[in-house]
Amino acid sequence: MKKEIIKRGLLGVPIGIAIGFVITLFISVCIRDGSFYPVTPELIDTMGSELNAVILQTVLCVLMGAGLAAASVIWELDSWSFAKQSGIYFLIVSAIILPIAYVANWMKHSALGVLTYAGAFAAAFVVFWLFQYFNWKHKIKKMNIRISSENGRQRD
Repeated sequence: MKKEIIKRGLLGVPIGIAIGFVITLFISVCIRDGSFYPVTPELIDTMGSELNAVILQTVLCVLMGAGLAAASVIWELDSWSFAKQSGIYFLIVSAIILPIAYVANWMKHSALGVLTYAGAFAAAFVVFWLFQYFNWKHKIKKMNIRISSENGRQRD
């Protein structure tokens, strides 16, 4: 299990960087001035230069990708219920993403900003979870139909 966590964590590094890019693209669109912001203006102010801000954000995105990918081993713990897997995974990814989003200034540094970001994150998690749930439910139904038809052919 430890080897799998490490392997997935390493594979998650480029995914984290890609997620960070998409987030900055989204933030740039929300600023609405036609410019691309590789980091938020607030992070540049905090870090003293755009380069320092980009370096910090890249490191944070690496940590995010590695952490999320490593946490995915939870879905393979067959001794845990689906509800337990979902709840623990949500807590872990929240503990990874929310502090990173705060440090990277992807959210406003106010109670409302944190609650808004956390709410948006939770909503996105639920949408993604529902998509995965119904996708797997459909695949399982198809497998069961195939198994039933194969069992019916074997009886003939």
